[in-house]
Order: sequence, then structure tokens, then C-alpha cells
Amino acid sequence: MSELIIENKKYVVVPEEDFQLLQKKAALKWKPERTFTVSEARAYSSKRISEWASEK
Repeated sequence: MSELIIENKKYVVVPEEDFQLLQKKAALKWKPERTFTVSEARAYSSKRISEWASEK
């Protein structure tokens, strides 16, 4: 691992294998957002629209 300084910014250079391992670890920790079913989405949308309309 090496450090580079370009225009007062520090950059770290790592071997490609290490970088790929770091990416894999990060991907395993990432959890996608929950998606709604069609009926849940409609209910959520109407609730949000009602909240928005009551604010005005």
C-alpha cells in the first residue's frame, strides 16, 4: 500500500487483489432497501399524499 499526494489530497494505492477483497466484504455487508408490493406501494403513496395535502 502506497500513499500519493496530488494537489494536497492524499490517495492510497492498494494492489488489485486487496481492492477486490475489500469490495467483496463491503458488498456482503450491504443490504438492499426493502421493496413494496403493489398494494403496499399504493397504500403508502395515498398516505403520503394525504400528509402532503393536509400540510397545505
